[in-house]
Amino acid sequence: MIWETNPRDLRWDDVDPARHPFDRAASTGVIRALGPARRVPDCDTRSTDPQVRERATHEAGLWADAMSHALVGAYGRWVLGWRWSYDEGDYDGGPIGAWCCPPHSVTTPEATVGSVVAAVEEWRAWLEELAARFDAYPLDLARVRDERVLWESAARNLIMKVADRTHGGSGWHGHCRLVLTWFLDRWGVPADVAEDLVEDAVDGRFRSWTGPAPDVVADVAEDLAGMLRPEFGLRPARARERMSGPETAPEPETAPEPPPDHLARWLALRETVPWPQTPDDADEGPVVPSCDGAAEDVRAFDGALDPARARGMLAALDQVRADARAGVPLDFELLRTWQQHVLGTAQPPPFRTLPAFAKSGRERYGIGSETRSGLDRCLAQSTSDIGPDSRPDNAPESGPASASDRERGAGRPSLTARAARAYLDVCFFHPFDDGNARAAFLTLVFVLAREGVALDAVSLLRRVSFRAGDPRDALVLVRFVGVHVAESRRRAVGWA
Repeated sequence: MIWETNPRDLRWDDVDPARHPFDRAASTGVIRALGPARRVPDCDTRSTDPQVRERATHEAGLWADAMSHALVGAYGRWVLGWRWSYDEGDYDGGPIGAWCCPPHSVTTPEATVGSVVAAVEEWRAWLEELAARFDAYPLDLARVRDERVLWESAARNLIMKVADRTHGGSGWHGHCRLVLTWFLDRWGVPADVAEDLVEDAVDGRFRSWTGPAPDVVADVAEDLAGMLRPEFGLRPARARERMSGPETAPEPETAPEPPPDHLARWLALRETVPWPQTPDDADEGPVVPSCDGAAEDVRAFDGALDPARARGMLAALDQVRADARAGVPLDFELLRTWQQHVLGTAQPPPFRTLPAFAKSGRERYGIGSETRSGLDRCLAQSTSDIGPDSRPDNAPESGPASASDRERGAGRPSLTARAARAYLDVCFFHPFDDGNARAAFLTLVFVLAREGVALDAVSLLRRVSFRAGDPRDALVLVRFVGVHVAESRRRAVGWA
């Protein structure tokens, strides 16, 4: 699972200044031209009325999410760290002082946008400083046994620098672990391996609100350096090019393996997730929420990006709910009619004809003659009835019982599970050339609305992405849907 605005998920390739140009002189003009910069909300986040303050804080947070989304479109994912402020800010324990958090930093339009510009420039300067510090130690993982003292010294200095930069405040060690992971990744340790090594080396020895003692820093650095092995794998072309400089030509990289088909991975995983066993927070009957959380999110987030985008989503929401009340079957033809509103096209958009990519190219979704019909068969399983022909195309014909087989034998999946599964089906079939995340969200709203359930908040369901091959992600989404249903029911009762 990836929170799309969370800088903690960034890897060194995402933020390396050498890979991502930035014109500091033009940054003010670029940022002030973004949609959210022209639509800063008038939020009374310091009201003495708790309800007014809570609603204003929520609106300010959605605006900040919209600004992050717009900044990524302008600069790339590296820019997400602009909100990683000191202490207990948006993401806890970061290196940024120009921005605190929406309740304190969203004030007047001029001051708010000025804080964003300053925070972006501050984050970029920090990344450039880190890159310089990384390159000050030209290391080679293949010679780690001879250079272990250099790796240890580099790690020790980085820990002290991060502790100083973050003021050793709340959660500073989270940023420290990420910086150490970036450092190892920079010098050839695969990112997932580097993350595990850093976690094992730190081993809970750093604490919030407390700068690390020198002996603890030395021990962590020594342990981290001691864990490194040449066989962890060096990416020679990138690392040696940095080490040798322009006079020596880099060694050619080996041809990469063909990318996997993450749609096929999802279809295989889909058959193994224990959907019927997931708890159902929606079985207590319809939920009429105290407010329309989906529409409020669209007005605040999409509206800050582009009013036309928000109008399209609101029109699609209206149609989704009308179709749910009318009992229209859920299939790709229905999705097309919603997506016409979402994208503002003259005609309903067609099914894609080429492989699709998501998550900065890390996931690839294949295309074949049965892809569209496979989506329809998967979406047909979102109803409360389990039909006799509900096995998705491409599902295994033999071996362990499929999800649909188990559902017929063990009873229907919960409503929250069916809504989450349909959401993920749209994500990984990726039927449209654009707007698939919005299509998936509308699909989830439809499945819930068909059984009389609406939500007063959707913060766990938008601006988050899920991985096609991780069974935990599917169950996390089920849990998120259940949390929103339960909280919407609880607040509706309290409101009444």
